[in-house]
Amino acid sequence: MATTHTYAQGQQPKLVSWQEVADLPVPPADHVLAYGPDSLQFGELRLPQGKGPFPVVVVVHGGCWLAAYDRQYMAHLSQALTQAGYATWNLEFRRVGDSGGGWPGTFLDVAQGTDHLRTLAKKYPMDVKETVVIGHSAGGHLALWLAARHNLPKGSPLYIKKPLKLKGVVALAGIPDLETYSQQEGSCNKAVPELMGGMPAEQAARYAEASPSRLLPLKVPVRLVQGSLDPIVPVTQSSQFEAQARAAGDDATLILLPNAGHFDLVAPQSPVQQQVLQTVHELFRLK
Repeated sequence: MATTHTYAQGQQPKLVSWQEVADLPVPPADHVLAYGPDSLQFGELRLPQGKGPFPVVVVVHGGCWLAAYDRQYMAHLSQALTQAGYATWNLEFRRVGDSGGGWPGTFLDVAQGTDHLRTLAKKYPMDVKETVVIGHSAGGHLALWLAARHNLPKGSPLYIKKPLKLKGVVALAGIPDLETYSQQEGSCNKAVPELMGGMPAEQAARYAEASPSRLLPLKVPVRLVQGSLDPIVPVTQSSQFEAQARAAGDDATLILLPNAGHFDLVAPQSPVQQQVLQTVHELFRLK
């Protein structure tokens, strides 16, 4: 069952647009650190006040997996999470249109960037045994995939030995089923074959290793947060994944926000951001 949150009767929601988010001043990071040799293999580290060690949230941006969109719009959520007491690692990575982006580079980058936390923890006060991943839109797909990659076969080009263990994953308007989304109506769906090097019928093996819905069970708690008025990602992406994950034995919950769109979930001025922060808090409190 999805958790729903309603507004007062008669209140008309004003959905946040991409431009409203993109136009906001970008809060600076404490540290910008490389996890690989490419100029796009880096992350923004933000640390709370105090000595730590702090629990960690890996932040994965969306933007249809395309080079035109970068991590900057997720700096606002990263800052809010850091102010709430978490170290945040806002990842940048190679995307479709970048040299080395798409299959398999985009996946390997987010994997290597996440695993790099073990190295960073030797210098910065982070408790990487307490790590949650959160991603938005295409980044929600990648966040779920990060939580699922331990199920990859050793022969996969995406396989990395001993991935960092996660405490949970939050997908904000995520895209867990690439096969279905490649053929659904949505602003990003045409980018899927660009990411994967073809449609599902042409690259069946790749889709099997890149779609979180094909890599269940995740074996970590999953929270799917989505606005019911989302014009970019159909709500069925989240609702069907919730059902599939539960059937596989996972702790999975869809939190449906009836008066929210796609970008309300990552906008600091949106009334639903508190729900996003609360969802992260609850994952860290789980035993």
